[in-house]
Amino acid sequence: MERLETIAEVVRADFEAQTAARDQALGQARSLTRHCAHAIRAIHRDDDAAAKKELAAASTLAASLKSDLAEYPDLYFSGYTQDALKEYAEANIVQALVKEEPLPGPEELGLESAAYIKGLSEAAGELRRRVLDILRHGHSDEAERLLDHMDEIYAVLVTMDYPDAVTYGLRRLTDICRSIVERTRGDMTLSVRQQRLELSLRQMEDKLGGE
Repeated sequence: MERLETIAEVVRADFEAQTAARDQALGQARSLTRHCAHAIRAIHRDDDAAAKKELAAASTLAASLKSDLAEYPDLYFSGYTQDALKEYAEANIVQALVKEEPLPGPEELGLESAAYIKGLSEAAGELRRRVLDILRHGHSDEAERLLDHMDEIYAVLVTMDYPDAVTYGLRRLTDICRSIVERTRGDMTLSVRQQRLELSLRQMEDKLGGE
């Protein structure tokens, strides 16, 4: 039984190390999610300096998560870690699409394909938010440009017909993206009609005033 106690000590040490790594990863994942949320908020406010600062902090945390969990793949691919990395992908994608910058790929962000593509799918929701903000001030080419990006995102997502065990729930996000795109297109259509109606009314008022 002396041998058993030696084995038990080895197992305890391993569990202690995994627990410490898990606790650290949880804190990093929460911080990463927070920085990504702040980055997206700054993007919508057109605060470029704040957005870049938050994305830089997020980049450091994402790299730390990957390196710190290199020996613990089960922890790295756990839900809370991958969800945080998905948020990192989303924030960078939104930044690129809104600011008309080159779109970063998964390799550039140091992400696995599933986290990246899920971040891409959720970026459509932030683009919708941006479109609605624009439409409050009237229809514009910028709103059309963002809707085109949303269409392109959905067109890519529907080609990813793979098991959920590989994509980690992408099919559900694809359905959500389709709904978001359809609603946004409807909002855009209403905006165009309203703008045309207002123009017609102004023209009629001008004509009546001239008479």
